[in-house]
Amino acid sequence: MQTLNFELGPFAGKHGAMQTGIVGVVGSGNLEVLFEPQPLDGKVRFVISTSVHGFDETWEAVVGNFAERYRLGDVVVTINDAGATPAVVSLRLMQAVEECGGRA
Repeated sequence: MQTLNFELGPFAGKHGAMQTGIVGVVGSGNLEVLFEPQPLDGKVRFVISTSVHGFDETWEAVVGNFAERYRLGDVVVTINDAGATPAVVSLRLMQAVEECGGRA
């Protein structure tokens, strides 16, 4: 397993306050996303555990795009990946925003 950490922002929370929540499932070609509100001075922190090594730049691009689009702050996003494609990652992140009160 490889663990990646990215911290982006700060963002002026354009969306409502986030709630703790989880979406997805860790399974072949899929992933689980957990949102946890945490005081981070307006930043968003991504902690990614993945079984697929060597895609650091791809992960950075996908979470960077998400962070710029949704501008969520004060939240830790934990991703447990089992080989999901960037499209699946983006879909799960959008689903998590909707489920956790960020209004996608």
